[in-house]
Amino acid sequence: MERRKIRLGVIGIGNMGSEHCRMIAGGMCPEVELCAAADLREARQQWAREKLGDSVRVFGSGQALIDSGVCEAVLIAVPHYAHEETATAAMRAGIDVLCEKPATVQASRAAEMIRTARETGRTLTFMFNQRTNCIYRGMKALLDSGKLGAIKRMNWIITDWYRTQQYYDSGSWRATWAGEGGGVLLNQCPHQLDLLIWLCGMPKAVTARCCEGKWHRIEVEDDVSAMLEFPNGASGVFVASTGDLPGTNRLEIDCEKGKMVCENGQVEVWQMRESEREICFTSPDPWYREEPEAHYLLETDGENPQHIGVINAFAAHLLHGTPMTAEAEDGLRALELSNAIHLSGWLGKRIEIPAETDVFDRELKKRIAASTVRKSGDVTYETDHSRSGAMVKGESTSSPA
Repeated sequence: MERRKIRLGVIGIGNMGSEHCRMIAGGMCPEVELCAAADLREARQQWAREKLGDSVRVFGSGQALIDSGVCEAVLIAVPHYAHEETATAAMRAGIDVLCEKPATVQASRAAEMIRTARETGRTLTFMFNQRTNCIYRGMKALLDSGKLGAIKRMNWIITDWYRTQQYYDSGSWRATWAGEGGGVLLNQCPHQLDLLIWLCGMPKAVTARCCEGKWHRIEVEDDVSAMLEFPNGASGVFVASTGDLPGTNRLEIDCEKGKMVCENGQVEVWQMRESEREICFTSPDPWYREEPEAHYLLETDGENPQHIGVINAFAAHLLHGTPMTAEAEDGLRALELSNAIHLSGWLGKRIEIPAETDVFDRELKKRIAASTVRKSGDVTYETDHSRSGAMVKGESTSSPA
């Protein structure tokens, strides 16, 4: 008996969308049948016709694909502002949705996406593929085990995102408030913001500095430093930039009974016999020192399926009810943190999380109004400001980091 497969369409076949198509068509997702692809660009439509075979129907827009009734699920890989409109149209047509990161640009619009999912009973999830990485899964398992106690402090410096001016000049929508909705926070860092929340919990407040066009000729942020406050009293520092060469990717999580440091593809762990909190108030030694009970490299299962893992988990959820890699609410939380960091940088003050969505939307709208979305090649860009956001019409592409 032939195995049941989810009939999937990919909307937006730019860099990431086309890669998703290749993986599925190449048999890497055994419970998924690629049956349709859509893009506004004729060249990409032609690519799909030539490379994906006659069994994959090709459409000139995401709406045409949705209206065709060919698919029961879609993978959305279009510019950020178009995520909500495309996902909402699909869900209202009875189609389940896997959407590329970030959920959208504004937390208020992400909340609307989730409301639509609840109203229609459709599945909505996001491409947080770094959760499949054995390194981060191993870190989460150790934190959840309680062996290191409660988190006291986290620091993540992630500046190995280096990009040249040519990168930003390669797409007219790139690094503009109207076209992309943000810079390093919204393009490069959604995965890290999701992992930060997944591993350490949601911060309650942030004080941040977001430098716009510090290292490049762009209008959005390319250098961010954020001080985080967590509900249990823990503190955090998050630093991201596309202007450092060579850059650093180092995540350190300090806990009551030890710490872990993730760098260079491995996790180093120090584990103490007692809680530092107990030692602090019971030790008679003002210069107390102790060798850790254990000091080791964290062992993992070595599995890191990335996008394939997310797609396969999405299909398995639809077919068998098994857990997905992330829930819809995870996409909202990552955006709430991102929005709060942006707003703190814009207003120059401490912001409680979640930030007031009307304040964020108003501040973003000011920047969209002053934004310049350039013309590129044969694609015309138009901006719709009617919903405190922008919609880039004319280019349907994913937003590769």
